[in-house]
Amino acid sequence: MISVHELTKHFQSSGDEIVAVDHLSFSVAAGEVYGLLGPNGAGKTTTLRMILGLLKPTDGYAEVAGLRSSESPNDVKRCIGLVSASAGLYQWLSPRELLLFFADLYGITPSTAQQRLTELSGLLGLSDYLDRRCATLSTGQKQRVQLARALIHDPPIMLFDEPTRGLDVLGSQVIFEYIGHLRDRGKAVIVSTHRLHEAQRLCDRFGLLHQGRLVREGNLEDLQAATGCETLVEMFMQYVEAPAFELPAENGT
Repeated sequence: MISVHELTKHFQSSGDEIVAVDHLSFSVAAGEVYGLLGPNGAGKTTTLRMILGLLKPTDGYAEVAGLRSSESPNDVKRCIGLVSASAGLYQWLSPRELLLFFADLYGITPSTAQQRLTELSGLLGLSDYLDRRCATLSTGQKQRVQLARALIHDPPIMLFDEPTRGLDVLGSQVIFEYIGHLRDRGKAVIVSTHRLHEAQRLCDRFGLLHQGRLVREGNLEDLQAATGCETLVEMFMQYVEAPAFELPAENGT
């Protein structure tokens, strides 16, 4: 469903060239949750923007459902639902109005939009505030509306950019359950986060990013065997602390 091949992005800043993403390659299958992990500035959000077709790569490419993001950005966006902590809601609209508005933008018929609205309202518990203005909602309630907005067009692919930022334990649990629901429905999911302990609960496979480079990839068991570490936090710190970011030598050599 998602294929990233040698994806690279350079930026110019005060005459200097900054490598934000450095020859990144990975893939995500239908029904799989992939954790794109790393600290702030590792290149996670830049990678998601290139997958969405919002940024043109310096080199390499991303494919979504067989479409290259740089060549067919509008078609790619129709295949993706995005949940981002930095995205806002239209404060003067109600959740009902907002969701039907986005359904119309995606070309969904009114009858199908109403059906999906009912399904998502039940799934995410929106019924009690479906007709209140978004400006009056709590942070957790707004996040539930964001989740519904991202799924209103029933995309095969979902991208999450720091989805639990600003949420309490209950709000975060809604995210976890929602991602599990997407996996069960066969969606291909990328979760981009620096919260490694949360990713360990959520994801089937992991890609550890540092300074734009993929330094480790695999499921938890594979990574534990390769690194000798129990948790993702321990694994990541092992690489961050290595001189010149080199992989540890084997057998003490």
